[in-house]
Amino acid sequence: MTARTPAVNETMTPYLNLLEPEGLVRAFLAHAPLDVKPLIAPGGIPAFSTRFDLLTTADDRLRRRIAALPFYRRWSRLLKPLTCFIGTTVSEYALFPRELAPAILVHEIKNRLARDYSLVVIKDIPQNSPLLEAEANARANELAEACEVAGFVHLEGQALAYVPIDFDSVDEFVSELSRGRRRDIRRKLRSDASLSIEISMVPCGDNRLRRHEVLDEYYDLYLNVFRQSEVHFDRLSADFFRSVLQDASTGGMVFEYRQHGHLVGYNLCFVCGMMLVDKYVGFRYPEARESNLYFVSWFHNLAFARERALKYYVAGWTDPEIKAYLGARFTFTRHAVYVRNGVLRAALRRLAGYFERDRMWHDDHCDASPRCP
Repeated sequence: MTARTPAVNETMTPYLNLLEPEGLVRAFLAHAPLDVKPLIAPGGIPAFSTRFDLLTTADDRLRRRIAALPFYRRWSRLLKPLTCFIGTTVSEYALFPRELAPAILVHEIKNRLARDYSLVVIKDIPQNSPLLEAEANARANELAEACEVAGFVHLEGQALAYVPIDFDSVDEFVSELSRGRRRDIRRKLRSDASLSIEISMVPCGDNRLRRHEVLDEYYDLYLNVFRQSEVHFDRLSADFFRSVLQDASTGGMVFEYRQHGHLVGYNLCFVCGMMLVDKYVGFRYPEARESNLYFVSWFHNLAFARERALKYYVAGWTDPEIKAYLGARFTFTRHAVYVRNGVLRAALRRLAGYFERDRMWHDDHCDASPRCP
């Protein structure tokens, strides 16, 4: 028995460590990203398969070395094996069932999937995450241990940025940053006022989000950000955005940023429990850069979370350098990778460090200060 393609309305096992609304996972399974096939893995948990570029998270040194090898162009396709990922591209963590013991889950995943895929990756296993309850962290540690016993190789995952809402105002938050950052941020926020940025909120499910021209504009701005990103792992579909934006049950909201009535960017966020979870942005260039919209939206989100008496602002995986500059902290995950070929599995153990860019960056640039760096 292998992983199976889910029915659109299939009821899945409740998850132990879901930070986002479950509606996002349903939309992922119904409207998967480009070149991705959604699956239901053992335990009733979401998964997907795709041709995965093994160098996606490799550091620049390893990329250059491999590209310089003889006949690279001929055999480079071998670096994109058909891979099964346990998890989704829309949830911060791999999603584990509440009832199934980790050792049994790992055994089922390995036995059922390793026959059909060269690589099986349980992605984004939490590592003592401050965003999860003790039970979820304990279960994640048990699962990581079970993976090691089963022959999986652990790789450090990406840096998930978050900000504890432990301040009384945005001004207080900024005052805790270094002097140079304080001056730069305040200058950028002053420029926001002079550029007349207007902010409004549109709740998911609003009738406005059923208009084709609005959905098309949102998706175009999302693609602007996607195309300029350094890592292209998943391209979400227009149908995915339509489904999420029109689903009032998620409690999602779009913060729109306009200049003289013209949409220059937006931010799709969700209030889940005591967290504001920032999921997707869309920007119009060059206007968004000229108005420092990334900075503006960051501090708007902090102020919104503070006004709602939330505990955390969860800012996502990408661009850790700028998020550190803006005062984020970071929590890491692990990927558990099973390589069917024993020789390649041994090689991965030796080369694992080359695939841990975020951890290397964090160790080099972040110290123990509350507002990294």
